Amino acid sequence: MNSGTHDDLGICGMTATQMAAMLANGAISARELLAAHLARIEQVNPALNAIVTLTPELAAARATAADEAHARGESLGLLHGLPVAHKDLAMTAGVRTTMGSPLFADFVPDADALVVERQRAAGAVMVGKTNTPEFGAGSHTFNPVFGITRNPYDRSKTCGGSSGGAATALAARMLPLCDGSDLGGSLRNPAAFCNVVGFRPSPGRVPSTTSPDAWFPLAVDGPMARTVADAAFYLQALAGPHDRSPVSIQESPTAFADALERDVQGVRVAWSPDAGGLPVDPAVRAATAHVPDALTDLGCEVVEAWPDLTDAPQIFHARRAWAFAVGFGPLLEAHRDAAHRGEMKESVVWNIRRGLAMSMADYGDACRRHTQLFARVHEFMSSDGDGFEFLACPTTQVPPFDVDLEYPTQIEGVEFETYIDWMRSCSDITVTTHPAISVPAGFTADGLPVGLQLVGRHRADRSVLELAHAWETATRHVDVLPPLS
Repeated sequence: MNSGTHDDLGICGMTATQMAAMLANGAISARELLAAHLARIEQVNPALNAIVTLTPELAAARATAADEAHARGESLGLLHGLPVAHKDLAMTAGVRTTMGSPLFADFVPDADALVVERQRAAGAVMVGKTNTPEFGAGSHTFNPVFGITRNPYDRSKTCGGSSGGAATALAARMLPLCDGSDLGGSLRNPAAFCNVVGFRPSPGRVPSTTSPDAWFPLAVDGPMARTVADAAFYLQALAGPHDRSPVSIQESPTAFADALERDVQGVRVAWSPDAGGLPVDPAVRAATAHVPDALTDLGCEVVEAWPDLTDAPQIFHARRAWAFAVGFGPLLEAHRDAAHRGEMKESVVWNIRRGLAMSMADYGDACRRHTQLFARVHEFMSSDGDGFEFLACPTTQVPPFDVDLEYPTQIEGVEFETYIDWMRSCSDITVTTHPAISVPAGFTADGLPVGLQLVGRHRADRSVLELAHAWETATRHVDVLPPLS
């Protein structure tokens, strides 16, 4: 495909860990690194619309602070001097946070979300906010506040979502690191569509202190990067326990500090070309047909198999509707006129109303089924006997689709009832609550990126990164850049 090279991009083409090493040894200053990325943003962002609120003055102040600390022989932390951007769902103190909604077009929070606070404390240089669908609903990044974010590999196609602005910014080399969030696939889907890495960690690995339901098991924050090693590096700054999150994992984030190299000889992987029988576009099937052989070449024992996730759609719809009712029900009540005028996204209103109308008996049944599903997956992936250590499947069921299409309504002749049914390859995995990653897996005949989803055992986040790193090292699909202009 017609793509540029890393050399064409200079410092912006390097990995985050390479940039961090250069900052640490004084080969480049934080201000020089920021200037290079701001120039890159100015060059390509107008055509892609990934970064929707730019904060160059704030970034300059933080870069200057990083350089002054370095001059004193000090470091501001793990992310010292590295430019980052935050998803426009994450609260940023003093910086507009719209959530892609006209209702919040001018909203400026007075406090940071924990995921933002931790990056600032680690010395990151915030350059702005990345685009997202309205309230993060859907895996196609567009909203009435900022418009559409485009795929850098083909600007007529979607970048996915809901962390779509982040994925595009990474792929186009505007930034080395971006945070994101994932409920039904919002870290994994855009990563697959944009040939970058999106890691959905275990719930509680990256705690949240602002969720309206602190025990909700499906929504997570996590890292997006251009390589698996960068994602693991970034996760060290995002992860770690917090007393105000009742589900936070107590393990130290230093668990992700060591090199990811691992001998995967004999590791058992359950592979499914269709995530257990889902409709999958032929272009995705063709682009991922090599996966079993490539995993076998790594030394893995690959078996075509899949756990019983039959109840996953019912569980996901019920628990997602509950989350929308808890999180946005009061908003809908306060802005019913806006909803009637179409100033709230129809799919958002539908999801809220579905949650508000759901009976406790129906929700209780979903919770009971969820417990049973978790037990089945645990047995399938048991560390005893012949259990599988990993699941593997295509990240998405379709390649990037036209930006003018709100969402796919059918695949292989199978019609969908809702705006999220086409995402089951990701949302079914969400229901397992196991850690999952999307790593570049190749391209369609039209040059559109396709991702491989790898799923690990319960809370075995590091092992997922290790297998993904082995895959990335062997295949190098990650090295194929979008056309540079």
